[in-house]
Order: sequence, then C-alpha cells, then structure tokens
Amino acid sequence: MSTYHEIDYKILGTEMQAVEITLDPAETVISEGGSFMSMTDEVEVQTVLGSNASQSMWGKMVGAGKRLLTGESLFLTTYTQKGQGRGVVMFAAPYPGKIIPFKLSEHGGKIVCQKDSFLCAAHGVSVGIELQKKIGAGFFGGEGFIMQKLEGDGLAFVHAGGHIVEHSLSQGQVLKIDTGCLVAFESTVLYDIQYVGSIKTGLFGGEGLFYARLTGPGKVWVQSLPFSRLAGKVFSFMPSNSSNDSGSLLGGIGDLVMGE
Repeated sequence: MSTYHEIDYKILGTEMQAVEITLDPAETVISEGGSFMSMTDEVEVQTVLGSNASQSMWGKMVGAGKRLLTGESLFLTTYTQKGQGRGVVMFAAPYPGKIIPFKLSEHGGKIVCQKDSFLCAAHGVSVGIELQKKIGAGFFGGEGFIMQKLEGDGLAFVHAGGHIVEHSLSQGQVLKIDTGCLVAFESTVLYDIQYVGSIKTGLFGGEGLFYARLTGPGKVWVQSLPFSRLAGKVFSFMPSNSSNDSGSLLGGIGDLVMGE
C-alpha cells in the first residue's frame, strides 16, 4: 500500500523555473527552507523535525543532527491543504537551471542527489543524508562527498544548474564527471572518486585533481552549470579594490552581462 500523497504538479518557466503543486484536501508537500514562492489561503504551514512521520523521536533527532553537521537546515517545512477545495503551493528554483521531477517508485525507491539540490516532495518521501563510505570519496569528493538521499515511492523535485543530461549506464559501464556537475544517480550506480592521472593536468588543466567515477547499471543526471562555477565566474568580475565606487561595481557586472 502506498504511503505517499499523490500530488499533481506543473513545472513553469524555462531557465528560471518554478513548480506548482496542487493539493487535494489533507494532502501535504514538504520542502527545504528558502524555496517557498506562494500558496493559496487554506494551505497550513508547519515546521517539522524530520520528513519521515513513522520515525521515532530519537530517529528524527539523529537524522536532524546529521543534517545539521553537514550544513543542512535542522528542520523541514510542510504545506497541507486544510480547506474543502484544492490548494496550490509554488516553489521557485534558486538560480538558472532546471527542476527535475522524480517518481521514486520508478527508480527503485531511492535517488541520491547533490547536497542542496532538493526542492520539495510529496508527503511520504524521506529526506536524509548519504555519506560516501569510501575514504577516497570522503577526502577528495569535494561537492560530491556529502549527498542527499530521497527515499520512498512518491514524487520528489530536485533543482540543478544549466542544462541537464540524463545518462543510462549499462552493467559495468563507467562515466567520469566533474564532481560539481554530478546532480543525481540511482542507488544501483556505484560512486567513487578517481585521480585524473597527472599532477600537471590536475594543477594546470583548470579542472581539478579528481573525477567522480560512476559505474552502472542505472541512471545518472549531470548539470552543465554547477552553482559553484556560476558563483566563481560572478566573483571574478567583482572589483578587487574595496574602495572602488559603485560605478566600478556596476561596470564589472555590466561587463559580465555583455560578455566583455
């Protein structure tokens, strides 16, 4: 028997997307803080310690502690339609990219995704932390070390930057990815970190010393514009002298927009 709420949704926009969730009476959607956009009048908002209502209080405390240690918020937010009619809640993407809907029952009941990529999910989806067990991934994984796990059989929504490419890996097939470009993968996919093979390439190639190495079978999702790369590009155009006036700041942003 399914434990999730069967929500309806629409993804709006192209580059700066939002997801519109339609809730029947008593249906609930959960989200991380900071993604809320709007809601209708009879939707009730609550802050909860954990996403899995069946967990004991101790289990919720342990899960929340893991989230806190890895930089995630201690709490999640729930939105429940309390009226007789249908309610609507909207969540916005934090930066240019795409919102990816996952029906977890179609992916073995679990998706592992980049930390901070989770946007929202139907009630019944458990949101947790997936720590990579291999020492190499732990020390050198960078953005790919601490991952989120979404478990259950309902709908979950993940956001990633730029264009999204989906790869279907066969048994034993290997895909090497920049650790920041990895968005999500199915639980059947093995994840590890691989040295690029040359100090010269690592230090002067501009791409780092390690790849994320994904081994099939299973699906992998890759983003073309990680937020760290976008932020680094914007930062490179900021004035280096803090005494520069606002005209210099605007000029730097203007150059970025114009591609100069």
